Amino acid sequence: MRFTGLRYDLSYEWFGVSTPFDPACRLVTSPFFSPLSLGAFRLLFAVYSLVTTITVLVFESVRYHDGGSFFSYFTDLSYIGLVAYFWASSIQTITFVLRGQKAYPLQSWPRILQLLHVLLYTTIIIFPIIVTVVFWALLASPSTFSTQYSAWSNVSQHAMNSGFALFEILLTNAGPSPWSHIIPCLLLFACYLGIAYITHATQGFYTYSFLDPSVQHELLAAYIIGMGVGYCILFAIVKGICTLRCRFVSYYGLDSSEQAQSGALDEWEHVDVEQPKESTGSEA
Repeated sequence: MRFTGLRYDLSYEWFGVSTPFDPACRLVTSPFFSPLSLGAFRLLFAVYSLVTTITVLVFESVRYHDGGSFFSYFTDLSYIGLVAYFWASSIQTITFVLRGQKAYPLQSWPRILQLLHVLLYTTIIIFPIIVTVVFWALLASPSTFSTQYSAWSNVSQHAMNSGFALFEILLTNAGPSPWSHIIPCLLLFACYLGIAYITHATQGFYTYSFLDPSVQHELLAAYIIGMGVGYCILFAIVKGICTLRCRFVSYYGLDSSEQAQSGALDEWEHVDVEQPKESTGSEA
């Protein structure tokens, strides 16, 4: 039983879910903005991305009667991830401000929710960039800006999405994702291929032409392997950028999360005192 509990603890630690969770409150602070400003920016992005998603879904359904394929596109699925992340992170950040910048709710939630949050963070700093690169390199056409709606939706979903990701990469105190995240996020990315071929089987079309084996033939395998390799390279690049940003802000004394660390630790020490048996059992 002790060995099982220790293995359970180490598995979470391996995926970046420490105990206590985020004691320096890095997930809700920024080296360049106050927590209130960070929360406001995240809330603004949450509202904009949600309005964009709803507008695109309604417009595609009413104008083109194509709403049934909305969830078949990686663009839309990754954008929904942005919506979920910015709503979750904005609420956590604003609550952190309302609590006097001492703690935020996720720190006391079950570890599985903490794990899901950090994995969601990793997806929203990787997947939007993949969407942007693939769209402008392979899929963009003269029709991309043919109408006001087309121009706005494509800029919002294929350009601003990476802007949102870069905001989190460059302008927050969130640390680099652990290497262990490359595995589950790659599996999520690979699972999309299943969705693409299920869509063809049920609706009769390929969401992206480069996934059509009758067109690409032997190049299909090259595209699939290339996307997987590209994902791994991008993961390493983003991790490196986050690491450099952390070193930069630490060198110049810009890391505002350190100011919250003592208060957060006090909060967690209080929780540990109230639940000594549970804490001891999880570490055994």
